Amino acid sequence: MRILIIHNILWAHYKASVFQALQQAVDQHPGITLKVLQIARNERSRAGLETAVADGTAPTYTYNYELLFDRFLEDVSLADRTRALLRAVRAFKPDVINLTGYYDPAQQLLLLWANANGVRVVMQSESTMADQQRGGWKDQLKRWLLSRCDGFFCFGNQSADYLIKLGVPPEKVLMRKNAVDNESLRAVFEKALPTRSSQQQALGLRPNNIVFVGRLIGVKNLPMLVTAFAEARKRSLAAASWGLIMLGDGAEQDRLTAQIQSLGLADAVHILPGRPWFQVPQVLALSNVLALPSRSEPWGLVVNEAMACGLPVIVSNRCGCVPDLVHDRRNGFVFDPDEPNQLVEQLTGFMNGSVDIDRMSRLAEASVISYAPDAVAREMLDGFRRVVLRSSKAAHFSA
Repeated sequence: MRILIIHNILWAHYKASVFQALQQAVDQHPGITLKVLQIARNERSRAGLETAVADGTAPTYTYNYELLFDRFLEDVSLADRTRALLRAVRAFKPDVINLTGYYDPAQQLLLLWANANGVRVVMQSESTMADQQRGGWKDQLKRWLLSRCDGFFCFGNQSADYLIKLGVPPEKVLMRKNAVDNESLRAVFEKALPTRSSQQQALGLRPNNIVFVGRLIGVKNLPMLVTAFAEARKRSLAAASWGLIMLGDGAEQDRLTAQIQSLGLADAVHILPGRPWFQVPQVLALSNVLALPSRSEPWGLVVNEAMACGLPVIVSNRCGCVPDLVHDRRNGFVFDPDEPNQLVEQLTGFMNGSVDIDRMSRLAEASVISYAPDAVAREMLDGFRRVVLRSSKAAHFSA
């Protein structure tokens, strides 16, 4: 069996860890070959992180891949992308292709080519009902494209439910998981813990902290987080020992800075510049709990990252990972972003010590064990084999 995976950018570290684990699993089966086609090196919006990765401190991943264009994805035209993909696919002669999604016209054409040439197709899907506009010709096109696929790898149950509502048979959903490099993240976190207090003092942080990690953009709902934190401080006798860290860059930074100043929180709320993923655990080590208040989030990989480091989480119910990872009042809390007081009460609980953080921490770390790259890779390989076996049986009976 020859497996070909189409992926957009080489820089996507969380996928690289899964591809490496998949390569290791494939190497145990002499009759299976894997190749990943990386369309471009990176996206322009992430260019600033390349320097930090190039200095050799980032984890490296090894798997069989080909980089089609050594430039930003935005600089690769549709025509160039289509020609390069078709040329590489014809040369590799796969039995099954894994497409990144249904939104790229080049991969739509590749899907039709595969259908015409008897090649099975597994499509990756991260979309959910919460972040999609439904109806109209686009919805009809999605339904038609999905009907041409043999299987799907979904980012959790919300993603799978969305596909099923679009007419995908449940048996075609081969996986409902998403992963980060748990081991690498945990190793950086544990290395940073011994200097927690000194680093907090150097950065002017409080002994205990709520942390947000991500882009500072509107959909992340960060003004609500700042307001809720300010209200929780009023309700807590231990407010002086708690702070809020926002790790990231983005268009909302000036607005957030002004809000922090107007609420008198300049000494308690700190915006730290974004950093590469493998350095994020250094900031998680300065924190007690992660907050992700997004109004729309297909999954929310930072929740995986925080749980891998043993941090409890407070997550909006609009985040795709919630049904799969966040068990309310066990390893964290879930709240409705339209009900700000829910978030206030949850933050206050942590500040007042009414939450058993140690217990939540242990449960959080245990929750992501089955969401490690090797676990996801095993499910992917099993999915590829099922799709190819299913097509072989169908060909046998039709003969």
